[in-house]
Amino acid sequence: MPITALLRSLVNNRIPGQLVVQITDRCNARCPQCGMRVTESFSRSTLATDQIKKLIDAAARRGFQAISFTGGEPLLDLPRLVELIRYAGDAGLRYTRTGTNGFMFKNPQKSDFYDRVSRMVEMLADTPLRNFWISLDSSVDDIHEEMRGFPEVVAGIAKALPIFHQAGIYPAVNLGINRNVGGVSTRYFRRVEAATSDAYLDTFYHRYRRAFERFYQKVIDLGFTMANTCYPMSIDIPENSQGLSAVYAATTADDIVRFTPDEKRMLFKALITTIKRFRSKIRIFSPLSSLEALVRQYSSDMLGGETFGCRGGVDFFFVNAADGHVYPCGYRGNEDFGRLEALDLQQLRPSAESEACRQCDWECFRDPSEMFGPLLEIFSNPLSTMRRIVMKPKQFGTWAVDLRYYRACNFFDGRRPPNYKKLSQFASTTKEGVYPDKDRKNYALDHRFANQKLFVS
Repeated sequence: MPITALLRSLVNNRIPGQLVVQITDRCNARCPQCGMRVTESFSRSTLATDQIKKLIDAAARRGFQAISFTGGEPLLDLPRLVELIRYAGDAGLRYTRTGTNGFMFKNPQKSDFYDRVSRMVEMLADTPLRNFWISLDSSVDDIHEEMRGFPEVVAGIAKALPIFHQAGIYPAVNLGINRNVGGVSTRYFRRVEAATSDAYLDTFYHRYRRAFERFYQKVIDLGFTMANTCYPMSIDIPENSQGLSAVYAATTADDIVRFTPDEKRMLFKALITTIKRFRSKIRIFSPLSSLEALVRQYSSDMLGGETFGCRGGVDFFFVNAADGHVYPCGYRGNEDFGRLEALDLQQLRPSAESEACRQCDWECFRDPSEMFGPLLEIFSNPLSTMRRIVMKPKQFGTWAVDLRYYRACNFFDGRRPPNYKKLSQFASTTKEGVYPDKDRKNYALDHRFANQKLFVS
């Protein structure tokens, strides 16, 4: 987006628009953390190609800059997906994204694997696609493969990544935080009556920090150069639901992704520590300023001024596969905006910051809202910005470092390789820890228990 257009948007209290289009809710994976898994029984929907093209045209006319094609599993109909990516690029949407559950990477020992993956990569490379993500749920291969229902898919991902890189596509690994991320050390760990709250949360933090460390090292070893993290929703917990009615079924009431507010606070702290250690080794999209804001949010009931409110329903929108309608996000399903073609964006003005939405942790909207928040505030309330800098310099400093990091990462352009020389300036000075023997033992136990039917199917 040209700098003049960006400045004009900021002056008008707007940021570049983003549209997440659920092109289908069909899926072939068995993920226990998702309500769209193949074993769920409900009427499936797929948006017609012409309808999606009308959405793209409407988004382009309204100045949207980014569009994500999601599912379900978007790659179930690859030729159509390629057609839509090309159409979005031709319409002027500069940031086009999509991803996969990885089903095409299973059984890499088959003789047709290389040719099959190469054809798929060639089709994607011949489009203006900017970012492509591949989901990975755990640092333990067997656990991820059991969760997804795809045998040997992790080895297939490792075999496929060089094919992507040779074609000029640098996929991002996408971790949806869940209780299986660290294998045995996290999957069975729960609060017990004998443990005090502080003792439990301290242990919780250290177990998940080590789990995240193992995960990042795992994906680096696989060959990934970029990573993103999906924060757990837990919107079914009464004290945290606040009336949300999800139309995007990428969540579940299953315990695998249910975390209390205190556990979320520890999760985000553990993720912050880990990202600081690894952000010089792999491009990590999750901004520390956003994670620190979530820690503050779950540390206090006084939200106003502690975080920047979500821009969902103002600049960012979700399109549901079942009806083709626009919603503020995938989780405010009780706010149906109808067709995008008929939507007047000028009527959707942002709420006062103290009243802005903070009902969920959907990183697709919360992360960019937090990153653009200070820029919007500079134009709308410069005195408030000055007070924030004076009163909370560390918060502002974290945001400024995030901006420098984003620039060093070429703003996460998935068609460009990483520049490790630029990333090296963000190397952590913290001494790297060593996993205790009991954690190495738990890591080995993961493979012993992986074949047991421990997941919802």
